[in-house]
Amino acid sequence: MDKMRMESVDMTAQNIEKIGALFPNCITETVDENGKAKKAINFELLKQMLSGDVIEGSEAYEFTWVGKKAAIVEANKPIRKTLRPCKEESVNWDTTENLYIEGDNLEVLKLLQESYLGAIKMIYIDPPYNTGSDFIYRDDYKQSTDDYEDELGVYDEDGNRMFKNTDTNGRFHSDWCSMIYSRLMLARNLLADDGVIFISIDDNEFDNLRKMCDEIFGAKNYVANIVWQKKTGASDAINIATITENILVYAKNANSLKLTQNEDAHDSNRYKYKDEYYSERGAYYYDSLDRGTLGYHESLDYPVIAPDGTAVYPNGRNTVLNDGWRWKWGKEKLDWGIKNGFIEVRENKSKGNGWGVYYKIYENVDNDGNVIKRSSPYKNLIQDVLNTHASTEAKEIFGRTDYFSNPKPVKLIKHLIHLGTNDDDIILDFFSGSATTAQAAMTINAEDGMNRKFILVQLPEVLDTTSTAKKAGFDTICDIGKERIRKAGAKIKEDSPLTTANLDTGFRVLKLDDTNMNEVYYAAGDYTQDLLSMLESNVKADRTDLDLLFGCLLEWGLPLSLPYTSKQIEGCTVHTYNDGDLIACFDEDIPDSVIKTIAKKQPLRAVFRDSSFASSPSKINVGEVFKLLAPDTRVKVI
Repeated sequence: MDKMRMESVDMTAQNIEKIGALFPNCITETVDENGKAKKAINFELLKQMLSGDVIEGSEAYEFTWVGKKAAIVEANKPIRKTLRPCKEESVNWDTTENLYIEGDNLEVLKLLQESYLGAIKMIYIDPPYNTGSDFIYRDDYKQSTDDYEDELGVYDEDGNRMFKNTDTNGRFHSDWCSMIYSRLMLARNLLADDGVIFISIDDNEFDNLRKMCDEIFGAKNYVANIVWQKKTGASDAINIATITENILVYAKNANSLKLTQNEDAHDSNRYKYKDEYYSERGAYYYDSLDRGTLGYHESLDYPVIAPDGTAVYPNGRNTVLNDGWRWKWGKEKLDWGIKNGFIEVRENKSKGNGWGVYYKIYENVDNDGNVIKRSSPYKNLIQDVLNTHASTEAKEIFGRTDYFSNPKPVKLIKHLIHLGTNDDDIILDFFSGSATTAQAAMTINAEDGMNRKFILVQLPEVLDTTSTAKKAGFDTICDIGKERIRKAGAKIKEDSPLTTANLDTGFRVLKLDDTNMNEVYYAAGDYTQDLLSMLESNVKADRTDLDLLFGCLLEWGLPLSLPYTSKQIEGCTVHTYNDGDLIACFDEDIPDSVIKTIAKKQPLRAVFRDSSFASSPSKINVGEVFKLLAPDTRVKVI
């Protein structure tokens, strides 16, 4: 019976396997810190495999900074952490599909790699802008491994793990680049193939961020830079008043991305004509079928017969002529168009032979006869929402405006959500700050009846003792964010009670913490499996069944928002997750009858504790029971 790993995915090992599948000759071996052999990459050979020329020297066009390689290593490094459920701070725990996660977003992103791999439709982040007064995450890659492990999850004496990145710092840009690069690497893994990421940024790090995104997402997946006019003026400006910010947009795969179109931009006034198809196709306007800029093809230079019998060629000609002009449609489609009323040959005195060939563009169908709704892409300029709107929104929720510094307006994030998502999509914001993204998601769901879900991640940064929020009773920025979601959700339902009865305004709170397992559980180099099984318990004393269940969900790659039940079977607590995706029982000395009851349910996965079985023969017997009653069930122990 296999043991659960109980740590995040080793991204480096996974990447080596992927490279090995493509270039097996580039795989070599090295030794780890314990002297054990492990796979590695022969990078010099890999570079040569990817080049058609002989590689000499080390010169290359690249974007780099001090600490970039360490940031990549850090993104790929597994951690021994978990997410612990906090039901008492949640809203509608049993039914909600939303998540609010407290913790360092780098570590949280690592833990989400399997549960949400390729599952996120849209990411929006508003990271620190690195203006010289911002706090950024302290990712100190220069420390020893032991020192770094000791610091993970530990706050300083003031209660936070962030530091003010001032421009006197010799690694001012490098520290910021390292911080954001590793997080974007992990975020890309979570995006669906048709997913999109929006990143708010000002001019301070715009160029660096654009280059990083070109590397991580690929330059071909750049979509746009949306310019947001956040204010109308700047009284303290010297030469040029900067009244805009940027929202960089990248796709996971630009070929798969389909952003929502702007139906309001459709100009219905141009559809002036009606025919016998009006009730089905709507009104229409004419466009000329001949084209002179798309490249000449002889097969597209053919006669169309006018009502008086004249043979009409492109551009009013009377014969075939390779002058660059040709019909837009081929002969087969033209015959279909004539038969179905899409083509009309009309008099046109400006043409050489007095006739022109036109196709009708209907309002409600395309030129293949498919029903459509006319629309146009949104522009890369947002002007109808100002940052002052955010203050008004905060006042509506809290009665004052100074709990957050520089929050984004709900209307701005709503616009991005409208652009990038549809029903049942998941939205991730791992710099959630003021929790605007959650309010925007709930608001737009209330308006269009969709069921988008959100995952918010925020470091529980301790508030300054002099802040108004602290004086109001909030201890961390997470406390304010959670309260905002509670109040905003209640207000949305209060304002529209008839249409929001089924609106999900809840959220499950999860908190980053050290592993559920005692550290000796992992010291494989120092402890044998037999010794581990003799330990009194490999689970920390303060951990509950729910802690263990969610730890198993993370390792087995199950979403964290699905329903589950817990019930007593012969005195044992049995947890069933999402109607059988996983069944777990963490009790001691589980009777054979309970094991058989669980096996008969034939779950996809089953998890027990090592100490659930009185002896090794008992554990072997469990395996035999599942082989007999549920041969397709994967069984593991922690």
